[in-house]
Amino acid sequence: MSDEIYKKAAYIITKAGILPTPVNSTLIEILKTQLTEDELDFINAFRRKTSQTMDQLKKTSKLSEPQILSFVKRLAKKGFIFNQPNSEGVMVYRLMPLLMVGAFEYLYMKKIEHNEVEEKLAKMFSNYFEETRDFIQANYEQILPIFENMLPIDRTVPILNETIQGDQISLSVNKEIEVPEETILLTQNVEELIEKFDDISVGHCFCRHHRDLLGNPCKYTDLRENCFTFGKSARYVAEQGFGRLISKGEALEIMKKSEDDGLVHKAFHPHSDITKTETSICNCCKDCCGTLEWWRMGIVALINSTNYLSQVDPDLCVGCGTCVEKCPVDAIELNDSEKAEVNAECCIGCGVCAHFCPENAISLLEGMRKVYVAPPRLR
Repeated sequence: MSDEIYKKAAYIITKAGILPTPVNSTLIEILKTQLTEDELDFINAFRRKTSQTMDQLKKTSKLSEPQILSFVKRLAKKGFIFNQPNSEGVMVYRLMPLLMVGAFEYLYMKKIEHNEVEEKLAKMFSNYFEETRDFIQANYEQILPIFENMLPIDRTVPILNETIQGDQISLSVNKEIEVPEETILLTQNVEELIEKFDDISVGHCFCRHHRDLLGNPCKYTDLRENCFTFGKSARYVAEQGFGRLISKGEALEIMKKSEDDGLVHKAFHPHSDITKTETSICNCCKDCCGTLEWWRMGIVALINSTNYLSQVDPDLCVGCGTCVEKCPVDAIELNDSEKAEVNAECCIGCGVCAHFCPENAISLLEGMRKVYVAPPRLR
């Protein structure tokens, strides 16, 4: 009976996410470490609607307001409930998925002691990722249209002080870009993005933190506390102990250190709608980033929004291969002439290649586009 209760809740939790994931014994074991059976009953109230007001929850849960607030407090601390007011000031209680972005990410944003229990849980998550890959691959043709119709999961914000080229113009990322009136001008540099927010929190990079617990630390950086959230997301993260509120100055210092290590700024928007204000920024490396790792594993498509495309000047390129090594999505190769060549279909316009090119042979072309690369077919 206990497994059946957890299984029922697992279906509700997986439906709250954007990624098709299986309900299996590993997921149930993970939930057993995180949730009590009475919390499962409360989660059942979200089976038809993942976001609810207090009045709605009273009807769906059949609980009193004090009882609801007690469950919300417990589940928010575990990253399963997001409790912040909407734009109209009305408190909304939203059930979070396990992954992208949900309980897994919030769990590993906070500092966790390395011990047998935590390492066992980290291994369970790793096993679940592999089982999700097997599930996706076994149902590849049916699931592929879901990915094809998804909005970009994240948006690249290029690193500072790289060269941008447009139609007969050359300008720095830190200068204003002139665009037609009807075009939405997104915040395209980190300094301006940070300046937009009064509330900024930082937590541990959940991807690297998880890898540390597996005994497989990052090869590209020693930085861990460089996962940012903004606005009400920042308040939630700080209130629940997943991170801490910081100043704009400290945020920029951490961003600069991340750039020096070749990490990519990836911004996230509510419901993947890039016209809405950013909720968070990850600083991603080539080997740990969940979205990049899961893409290579065959779990999810690479779906990214970017305003830039790397361009190599073959007259300046000496074929050193630095950009090939640094590119987080393997979008650059050396051609037969030993010159760097960019695959435009994969390039996410992050500027890491330009940042590290010793010959200044790489610039960024301006132009909003969506990058879509299907997950590899492994069977």
